[in-house]
Amino acid sequence: MKTIKINGDYIELGKLLKMVNVISSGGEAKYYLQDNEVLVNGELENRRGKKLYPGDVVKVEDEEYTIK
Repeated sequence: MKTIKINGDYIELGKLLKMVNVISSGGEAKYYLQDNEVLVNGELENRRGKKLYPGDVVKVEDEEYTIK
């Protein structure tokens, strides 16, 4: 499990996907989430604007990220 440190109260899911190099631009997030399984705290999530807060766990492509 990898830790993602954020500056601020939250980070949006689309920005997280770009930060961890799953997508190359923010515009790809919508399409990526339509075609791929992304779990936030164990639940399927398809909103690129979903706010992620410290303590949230995101699973993408067999990799888990914890927000700090």
